[in-house]
Amino acid sequence: MSVEAKNIAPPDLVPVKRALLSVSDKTGLIDFARALAEKGVELVSTGGTRKSLADAGVPVIDVSAVTGFPEIMDGRVKTLHPKVHGGLLAVRNDPDHAEAMQAHGIAGIDLAVINLYPFEETIAKGADEATSIENIDIGGPAMIRAAAKNHGHVAVVVDPADYAKILEQIETKGGTELKVRRRLAQKAFARTATYDAAISNWFAEKVGEPNPAYRAFGGRLVEVMRYGENPHQLAAFYRTAEQRPGVATAVQVQGKQLSYNNINDTDAAYELVAEFDPYRTAACAIIKHANPCGVAEAKTLKDAYLKALRCDPVSAFGGIIAFNRKLDAETAHEIVKIFTEVIIAPDATNEAKAIIAEKKNLRLLLAGKLPNPGGAGFTAKTVAGGLLVQTRDYGTVDDVELKVVTFKQPTPAQEDDMTFAFRVVKHIKSNAIVFVKDRATVGIGAGQMSRVDSAKIAVSKAAEATKAAGLTESLTAGSVAASDAFFPFADGLEALIAAGATAVVQPGGSMRDDDVVAAADKAGIVMCFTGMRHFRH
Repeated sequence: MSVEAKNIAPPDLVPVKRALLSVSDKTGLIDFARALAEKGVELVSTGGTRKSLADAGVPVIDVSAVTGFPEIMDGRVKTLHPKVHGGLLAVRNDPDHAEAMQAHGIAGIDLAVINLYPFEETIAKGADEATSIENIDIGGPAMIRAAAKNHGHVAVVVDPADYAKILEQIETKGGTELKVRRRLAQKAFARTATYDAAISNWFAEKVGEPNPAYRAFGGRLVEVMRYGENPHQLAAFYRTAEQRPGVATAVQVQGKQLSYNNINDTDAAYELVAEFDPYRTAACAIIKHANPCGVAEAKTLKDAYLKALRCDPVSAFGGIIAFNRKLDAETAHEIVKIFTEVIIAPDATNEAKAIIAEKKNLRLLLAGKLPNPGGAGFTAKTVAGGLLVQTRDYGTVDDVELKVVTFKQPTPAQEDDMTFAFRVVKHIKSNAIVFVKDRATVGIGAGQMSRVDSAKIAVSKAAEATKAAGLTESLTAGSVAASDAFFPFADGLEALIAAGATAVVQPGGSMRDDDVVAAADKAGIVMCFTGMRHFRH
């Protein structure tokens, strides 16, 4: 049942006479509280916040003195009291509210400064369940929501970054303006929503509920972008509670601001290169428009980069480069020979950083470690009026056994390249075709409506790469090829065979698998099924 409003207009300016401070993040707290006290603001506080203020010599009243009730149950109950929530929720210019305040000895709270128990940080550190639950704040969100609802009379601050704005308001205006209180209220509700989203998703994982009745996602603003995919689109970058290594957690060592497209492509690049175990081999992925234009493994990063670059040197211009190992000076020297937008790696040597620094606009991101390609997590995509949510594509070629379905058996080298190819094809937009030779892509076809068209594009790209490398024999001669999904007809396979593929790996599962296998046998090539599809729309 909805509650009917009395339509009492709030004042434009509210003097700050009394403030409630209860914070977990104590950044800037002492200086802020001292400045408030110096302006004659009475400070009320709780637990550790009160102790920090008192130890710093800032005059402060314990909330227990206000409520007449001690903190109990290890601090779980301390602010859930009418004298706190009445002070936050009272509409001061409503006669009924004013009468209730007078009758029950409730003093108004003009400023609520509250941030929450560090639940997101706690679960990010892998804390046990009991510790995680204890870091679920109850009183904090209740007070934040109360103050935000009553923003007509109360300013609510959930971020230390807003302390200066409050002091500036008091100094220049004599109190907080309604327009400022509204903005703070919006931020406050968004903060509690994000906090609750992290908790609910953590619980869903704990109880093994992949599709909860309500699903929430939330994030904190990292930065406002210059624009989105196109200049007429507004965009911003938010960081969620997920602690998956990548572009959102990386440190940007140098270079200009990342664009919307840079972030999208860098994420794609780092997720792809993480498919390759850095303890086994060095790997490089070069991305353009969220699709790889070259991927390779080698003994060194330099060799992996040069092999990846050979696949499509034209598209690699202005691309995103990802590595699975610490970037070294030799590799950095090669990279700066052409224009590159972003480099992302787990780390970089000082020598490599110095070389990259010569290109002041080139962004260098260090992510610390690689994401787990087989790890849990969710992805979400908006549609009109809804969200499509799914688990990450955590399937890897390591989880399957290649099933040989042709008379001809693969050589160890072919099997090695097929494994490589299936790692890569997982990260190419559907329909996806990739040619691989000696653990390097030599032709890639992506995102076509027909698998045959993707095969033709991959062949065409391989021909261009062959010419650019000054070779007489096509790079696809003696290669293996991978498809992200089954071949519905033999024509797609025949295009790969015509290009020189000697082995093909695909999921299988078509009604016409027998026809496709028969075509492979007729051509005398190897074909393996994985039983795992990797559509990427």
